[in-house]
Amino acid sequence: MNVFASRREGLRFAVATAAVLAAFGGLVLLVRAHLPFLTNGAEMRAFVARFGVLAPLVFVAIQALQVVVAPIPGQVTGFVSGYLFGAIMGTVYSLVGLTIGSFVAFWLSRRFGRPFVEQVIHEDLLGTFDAFVAEAGLLGLFVVFLVPGPPDDAICFLAGLTDIDLWKLVVVAFVGRTPAYLLVNLSGASVAENDLVVAALVVAVLAIAGLWGTLNRDRILEYLQTR
Repeated sequence: MNVFASRREGLRFAVATAAVLAAFGGLVLLVRAHLPFLTNGAEMRAFVARFGVLAPLVFVAIQALQVVVAPIPGQVTGFVSGYLFGAIMGTVYSLVGLTIGSFVAFWLSRRFGRPFVEQVIHEDLLGTFDAFVAEAGLLGLFVVFLVPGPPDDAICFLAGLTDIDLWKLVVVAFVGRTPAYLLVNLSGASVAENDLVVAALVVAVLAIAGLWGTLNRDRILEYLQTR
């Protein structure tokens, strides 16, 4: 059975996919070469703060960008937003950027298919989460976004390959990420206010939750696949 109506359509799709992969690869190299602060909280904080009243927009753009081309632990960006904008507004800006970035990741994988995702996702992650994402449905994806540990940014690309409505994927990613990002923004805001006791307690809670999620990842995935 032919997927495309004609060879010309198939060729056009292949060319478009190759162009997107090339552009994506170039963007990744550009970010790593010229925006190394994406993996350093102190450097990112200094960079964003330079933009004054435009700092929230710059941060939202960085947050969206890191989901798509430079996935890093959310603790880095969440801490920075809390430090700069406070616990509440920092959480808002973090989630807005994450939602935009997640939507782009969902859309790219849905538009350009599995060959694109295989170029973006590391082989180990692809093997671990491929079957899970395909079988677990919305509940499983919600738990992945909720529990610290699994690489939720990378899973956005795999989730885009499912037949779940795009808006449902965006909502699940948003709601599932909210508790952890609220806590990590609270830690950043606490450091900014020199309330180091609260910051230490929040970081400890996140670290314990993240360690538990990492150690029990396979067990969680197996349980959700049987539901």
